[in-house]
Amino acid sequence: MPSRKQATRRARRSGKEAKRARAQSGAGEDRTSVAAGLARDLARRARDTSIARVRDLGSQARKRVAASLAAASEPYLCFVVSPKRPIPPIIMSDSVRVATYNVHRWQGVNGRAKPDVARAGYVISELDADVIALQEVLRPFDSEGEDSLGLLCDELSLHLAFAATRRHRRGQLGNAILSRFPITAISVIDISHSRIERRGALAAQVGHAGAALGIVATHLSLVDRTRQRQVQTLLEHPLLNSGPTVLMGDMNAWRNCKGSQQLEKNLNLHHNIDWPTSFPSARPMFALDRIYTRRAAVVDVRHHDTPAARKASDHLPIVAEVIVEKADLESSR
Repeated sequence: MPSRKQATRRARRSGKEAKRARAQSGAGEDRTSVAAGLARDLARRARDTSIARVRDLGSQARKRVAASLAAASEPYLCFVVSPKRPIPPIIMSDSVRVATYNVHRWQGVNGRAKPDVARAGYVISELDADVIALQEVLRPFDSEGEDSLGLLCDELSLHLAFAATRRHRRGQLGNAILSRFPITAISVIDISHSRIERRGALAAQVGHAGAALGIVATHLSLVDRTRQRQVQTLLEHPLLNSGPTVLMGDMNAWRNCKGSQQLEKNLNLHHNIDWPTSFPSARPMFALDRIYTRRAAVVDVRHHDTPAARKASDHLPIVAEVIVEKADLESSR
């Protein structure tokens, strides 16, 4: 039987071991607390760094947008040219074939191919139209080679007007009017109405001393509210209120919004029940590209669906026959 002395020693030993265990436990808790504190501190620093980075990126983006908008000018007229070789004058009759065509920067259906004016140029020749409005026309900078669009118009004996809407990395991007008739007047309408994107319209008068027809070629915004303001600007332009005029282009009419309703309320429509579809060209489902008139009648409108057209752009051209009374043609000169 253990003596009282041995029992006392054992009790002291057990107490020391318990004290040591408590100390080790406390040290472990302290280490856990320190580790948790370090983890919280690291998380806080990471959060602050992420927030600062996001704010910095946002600031850089705003500065870039502001710089690009400051550098961007309003849409402007680049040139108006006639075919280099002499062509016999063409007398405008009371029936004019017009067309609108979004050429997708000459880059084909997917927009990734190298720009090739000849690919869409063949489709333009197929149209056999008197006046053609082109959108998303990409014209290389003067220092980067020949003007293929100008060469195409020379080949097809067409007068050409081009207005740049914005600067693209490959050149100037904008609207063009091609016409068999001389272009006797021209102006550019700034319809940007947005701090983000530039949009424009090209307003021209084509014809000769005996007759003239107004042409407005445009490419409207994707945003409904902006598109409505653009439509209002176009409807108030003097050219649409002074004689027979055709308004055509890529209206981006994905749905029956207020802008589309304004156009259909104020301008003459076609005889069809539905607009011909033009997008996407491989299987057209949406009628984005449209032709309207004032003081003239659209007696036929259709999309130009050929194998070449389905490959040349993501839009199909829209072609219309427009009838203008002789008296209106002569009064508009």
